Amino acid sequence: MKKLMTCFVTTVFLTMGFTTHTYASTYKVKSGDTLSAIAKKQKVTVSQIKAWNKLKSDLINVNQVLQINPTTKKTTTKTSAKPGTPYKVIKMKATAYTGSCKGCSGKTATGLDLKKNPNLKVISVDPKVIPLGSKVYVDGYGYAIAGDTGGSLKGNKIDVFIPNQKNALKWGVKTVTVKVYKK
Repeated sequence: MKKLMTCFVTTVFLTMGFTTHTYASTYKVKSGDTLSAIAKKQKVTVSQIKAWNKLKSDLINVNQVLQINPTTKKTTTKTSAKPGTPYKVIKMKATAYTGSCKGCSGKTATGLDLKKNPNLKVISVDPKVIPLGSKVYVDGYGYAIAGDTGGSLKGNKIDVFIPNQKNALKWGVKTVTVKVYKK
């Protein structure tokens, strides 16, 4: 039950806490709509709409329901709603991981699907040091959620999620400052 609640809180936090806009998950096509007009209104690209809906052309029909995937839209950190004062600031060794490597499930310890949501900012932590579900700021990575654990992450070590394996390898090993905020 605790894991399910952590997953729920994490999901709500990620969808509400890191975006400046809220988005519908579907859009019903009206008379006169075009993909470019819908894309502009939803703040996504035509290519994204076509990919999410497996459209082979720009042809759409009145009353057609289009999927608008909110997790892959560009998200920005709110500048006016900073999380406040961190309750903990820690120097940590940071490496990177990806959910798209061979044999990787892409699922975090809190139930987030990183393959379906590659734009999520998630770090893997030792929950004895940083509690799961905590909002954090990692120098060089940005605001994220402590949403995963790792067998080799003991003490002051974290992994930052980077969706592309090549870029994850480029991250290397860094010493970073991590600011931890209350859940």
